[in-house]
Amino acid sequence: MVKLRLRRAGRKKLPFYRIVAADSRAPRDGRYIELIGTYNPLPDVVEVSLQEDRVIYWLQNGAQPSATVKNLLQNKGIWLKWMLIKKGADEAKIAEEFAKWEVSNEEKMKRTALKKENAKKKKADKKAEPEETEETTVSEETETPKPEPEPEETKKATVSEGTETPKPKTEPEETKEATVSEETETPKPETEEASSKEAADESDDKKES
Repeated sequence: MVKLRLRRAGRKKLPFYRIVAADSRAPRDGRYIELIGTYNPLPDVVEVSLQEDRVIYWLQNGAQPSATVKNLLQNKGIWLKWMLIKKGADEAKIAEEFAKWEVSNEEKMKRTALKKENAKKKKADKKAEPEETEETTVSEETETPKPEPEPEETKKATVSEGTETPKPKTEPEETKEATVSEETETPKPETEEASSKEAADESDDKKES
């Protein structure tokens, strides 16, 4: 079975595709039967070129487009023509329907272009906001207020308070006299020698008796 599909070309990260009619059993970048168009997805406006008569020829002969190729055919209006041909519409009807499709497609393209512009503006505004906040923070840091000088009166008051150290309190004379009298009137303990002499005298009296 013949398939209408993309064949990759170009360099790494710079793809470029050829739209080809190829055998479904062939590899993606292998041999193909016929080149029927090109597809460049890199620009903002996608570039697609197709040989309309050859595309319709292969579709009439049973070729099946891949999903991507079908989307490209729809975007170019070729798929609409093919559906009208399948229904048996004459050329006047096909031309009329194609003119209506072109008008609606132009309006659609304008809407998409406006959406892209609005999205770009929003991104630019978001990038500008952090830069403004950084500038304000920098200005706030640079404009730090200087400390106000203290008045002379407050300085004198603090100096006088520092010099006037409190004197230690003197104990009253009455408490001193009481402590002296307590120290003098302490009883002296009896000596051990007197007790030992009394015991010796008692023992001598017993012996004499």
